Amino acid sequence: MSEGTMTDTAAAGKARDDKIYFPEPLAQATIIRRANRFIIDVRVEDMAVACHCPTTGRIGNLVLDGLPCLLSRSHSSARKTPYTVEAVSVDPPGTADPTWIGINQTAANRYVEHALSRRLLPHIVTAGTVQREKFLGRSRLDFLVNDDTYIEVKTPLDHLQVPLGDHIRTRPRPPLAATDRLVRHIGELGRSLEAHERAILLVCFLYDNPGFQVRKSSHHSEVKAQVAQAVKRGVEIWQVNFELDHTGVRVSRHYELTTHFLDA
Repeated sequence: MSEGTMTDTAAAGKARDDKIYFPEPLAQATIIRRANRFIIDVRVEDMAVACHCPTTGRIGNLVLDGLPCLLSRSHSSARKTPYTVEAVSVDPPGTADPTWIGINQTAANRYVEHALSRRLLPHIVTAGTVQREKFLGRSRLDFLVNDDTYIEVKTPLDHLQVPLGDHIRTRPRPPLAATDRLVRHIGELGRSLEAHERAILLVCFLYDNPGFQVRKSSHHSEVKAQVAQAVKRGVEIWQVNFELDHTGVRVSRHYELTTHFLDA
């Protein structure tokens, strides 16, 4: 097995059947506040604890204060924070079995890796080999599958497509501006087709997103032109939804978005 080729044991945990199990069950807590981009203060077991926030960007337009959350525990003595906030819920207070929105964008790549390895994305690709973080031009793309298919994973969190009840507080959402990496990566995917058979932009959600909606950024026309050019070259755009609970994650559905992106 070459360097970077995926093994059956990844940091996300063990896969059995179609579910990826966490190394240990996640703990439920309540968010006190998001102190800054990197820290979320929570109340767990009647104690206030500073936890790692795995995304530095916006989590929709949510005010997180008071929302239930799921925590993974770190066993590293080098960590300053004992927990990472893995998910939040916008279900009404007192919901016995909340639906969770995963916010760990780094973990999303591990879940996709497991799904590829276990051949849980049959409509997209049947993976024989999966290599991680392969350089293509100036970009480092997430996966090279079967030596002929590049896959780049994007996990949007700035716009959450979930119903929000009256108990949820929100704040105004500024226009999305950071699109440079998206434009560069989809351009590299298009150019990869000169030497490879397939190139895929995989839009990944850690909740049951009903169908990705493109939000216009301050560079929308530039991004749309780049996407259109890449699609004409043959780049495919797919969506995958994962369902997350306190024990693990599983693929709920996946389908193609290529035409949808062209019309956006």
